[in-house]
Amino acid sequence: MKQTSTARRNSGQKSRNISQKKQSSAGSRQANSSGRANGSSSRSGRNTTKGQNQRAAIMRPSSGTMERGVSASGSGMSSPREFQPGNGQYLEKFFLDQLKDIYYAEQKIVRSLPKMQQAATTDELKDAFEDHLYQTQRHVRRLEKIFGALGQKAEGKKCEAIEGIVREAETIIKETEDNTMTRDAALIMAAQKVEHYEIATYGGLVQLAITMGQYEVAELLDRTLMEEEDTDLLLTEIAECEINVMAEFEGINEGETGEDEESEDEEDTDEENIQENQK
Repeated sequence: MKQTSTARRNSGQKSRNISQKKQSSAGSRQANSSGRANGSSSRSGRNTTKGQNQRAAIMRPSSGTMERGVSASGSGMSSPREFQPGNGQYLEKFFLDQLKDIYYAEQKIVRSLPKMQQAATTDELKDAFEDHLYQTQRHVRRLEKIFGALGQKAEGKKCEAIEGIVREAETIIKETEDNTMTRDAALIMAAQKVEHYEIATYGGLVQLAITMGQYEVAELLDRTLMEEEDTDLLLTEIAECEINVMAEFEGINEGETGEDEESEDEEDTDEENIQENQK
């Protein structure tokens, strides 16, 4: 009986713990959903010093432990170590290759954005592309700073992924009509494909930098990651607020206009026939 009572108490305690974890998880998901729904206000909030400090605190070990609950000493992250990709360090070599990949990609995007800006129809999208051009130029300089911090030469390695995405964007411009919302909607989709590739790359690089103990590098990469995420949200807002809806009715409106013109021509012809018959 004692064993049964003890087991029952342990089971009850475990159930309460699981319930508390579920409530905490649900609260976090609800907070995240609320943050996304707030749109631009959520974006501006994430750019505050407090938000950056929180992200930095997650990355940087504090008192021998990380806020994620991972032991710094047990994971090899107690202090930054010298970056030596040429000494058989596979992770360092891979990290450097991916830095070169995104450095090439950012430079390619700098050359591509003016074409997308020129092809865009709405002033809002043109401005968004122009702002992101300046931001991307800053990302290039930030990567050069990271190369320097690691004692490496800043150089690019051809990124096949960004080459394909940029070619797709150029094809979209050729295959869509000038001055249409459909072109803007297509350009936003192409631009977001670029953003998602960058978000995936920078997100991975941040975690690798943390693992290698390169905390200053991780913070610089994370800053770029936040800016890429904000740009992706901005493009979504521009598309959903106006462009997608207007694009949906472009073909319909043109069709209705054509039908109206045909009806008017038919009416004119009928009137002419009536007048001739009366004569």
